Amino acid sequence: KDYHSHLSPHPRGEKKTPQKNFSPLSHHFLPTLFLVFLMKHCFHISLLPIPELEDSIKRYMAAQKPLLGDSEYRNTEKLAKAFKNGIGKELHRNLIELDKKNFHTSYVTGQGFDRHLFALRYLAESRGDPMPEFYQDPAYQYINYNILSTSTLNSPSVFLGGFGPLVPDGFGIGYNIYDYWLGCNITSYVERDLDKFLLDLEGSLNDFFDVFQGRSLK
Repeated sequence: KDYHSHLSPHPRGEKKTPQKNFSPLSHHFLPTLFLVFLMKHCFHISLLPIPELEDSIKRYMAAQKPLLGDSEYRNTEKLAKAFKNGIGKELHRNLIELDKKNFHTSYVTGQGFDRHLFALRYLAESRGDPMPEFYQDPAYQYINYNILSTSTLNSPSVFLGGFGPLVPDGFGIGYNIYDYWLGCNITSYVERDLDKFLLDLEGSLNDFFDVFQGRSLK
């Protein structure tokens, strides 16, 4: 079941006109200018390198640390080391060879360790390999259980769009943020209380607006 909701950033439904000295972000920074820089950069670097497996494992373990108890963390760390020094190393070499043939690029900011590890998992499945223990670790399955699937659709060319939930109890959230308003389109399975989620989201946005305007939270 799909729901569409334009959520007002005005406090408790009260509409506020922008202050005289208010200047939208778009007045200071042109997205097209960033694209020019990015295109020029890509012309000079035709193929961005796949990250080192060791770096992705480090980021993965850093993401797991706040989620696990000491014994769970040590077990996950043991599986990660075995994967990095064993089948993971072979899969990583295979991935690099495939990348050279297909001219795929990888992440730039260093935050995409999950996609790197997913690619290695998919590669193992496509080769018919037994699933490495690293991917059978409950900690890996837990951190990849994404209840919120979000993405922005901010473009004058896009009137409406959306994303589906990735898990049975999840939400798919597509959203737009403009200079004077924002809106979202949220989907979920029928078992989830989507109406309550929308009300909670609107309340949170109003709380943010109150704080930005120097008002105390009620």
